[in-house]
Amino acid sequence: MPTPARNAQDAGRKIAVSLLDAQVDRYLNHLATERGLAANTLAAYGRDLAVFLDHLARHHIASGAAVQGRDVVSFLDALRQRGLSARSRARMLAAVRGLFRFLLRERDLSTDPSQDIHLPRLGQRLPRSLGPEEMAELLRRGDSDPLTQRDGAMFELVYATGLRVSEVVSLTVNQVNLEAGYLTVIGKGGKERAVPIGTCARQRVLDYLQTARPAILAGRLSRQLFVNRSGRRLSRQGFWKRLRLAVRHAGIAGTVSPHTLRHAFATHLVERGADLRAVQMMLGHADIATTQIYTHVARERLRAVHRKFHPRG
Repeated sequence: MPTPARNAQDAGRKIAVSLLDAQVDRYLNHLATERGLAANTLAAYGRDLAVFLDHLARHHIASGAAVQGRDVVSFLDALRQRGLSARSRARMLAAVRGLFRFLLRERDLSTDPSQDIHLPRLGQRLPRSLGPEEMAELLRRGDSDPLTQRDGAMFELVYATGLRVSEVVSLTVNQVNLEAGYLTVIGKGGKERAVPIGTCARQRVLDYLQTARPAILAGRLSRQLFVNRSGRRLSRQGFWKRLRLAVRHAGIAGTVSPHTLRHAFATHLVERGADLRAVQMMLGHADIATTQIYTHVARERLRAVHRKFHPRG
């Protein structure tokens, strides 16, 4: 039979959860409405903050104002003891910091308990890319099969524009203006951006629209640009499957994902001197800091130029 002390303990936990839940809900609503974060990103924030709330509830901390720096430290230490990697702990700390900064701006807090807490700096890894020769091999025109023609047009378009796989499979015919040489896409957070299309991609997509797409649809109607053999929108899984098939056919070693094509687009632009701000806009990054993982590519290019042309290089 529960004791009065146990009942008081349970009641304290319920109060902690209800107050903190309300504050977290306000923060997530702010991220959704004011910053326009995507549903998957919001869900990730919610999961990380739920773990933090559970930790605070076990320590009977009833609101954000009651949290102190040592509570955040104990949370991170508990994550370490559970075996979470430094990268996962850093991600959770970022979620916690975001919450407290929001509560500070909303005047729910007078100080930010997380402001002086730092984890070891993690090096940013440049995602895998493909070299220009590998991309040329992957994009080499294959047979006249309509599905293979469709795949070639898709891969060429991703390499020409840096679209995310979710963006390319969602494209409608009306979003692509081949005559003007650009497309409009709705990216993360519902933000629209215009991206130019290169000459090769324009021709490849035009050929697909004129021959392969009508053959795949076989008289059916669809507003989607890239369709499957049933005449419906190609899925993300379908894109992955066809890319793996093309990679094997091209004899490219290692794992190549749709994001690999996106990173090849950005890497090759930066290698040839493209401005990071322009690359940021084409990739649809909300923050230039996300695009700055490619700055080391620019530095390597400068080193190569220095070695080649400087008399003491």
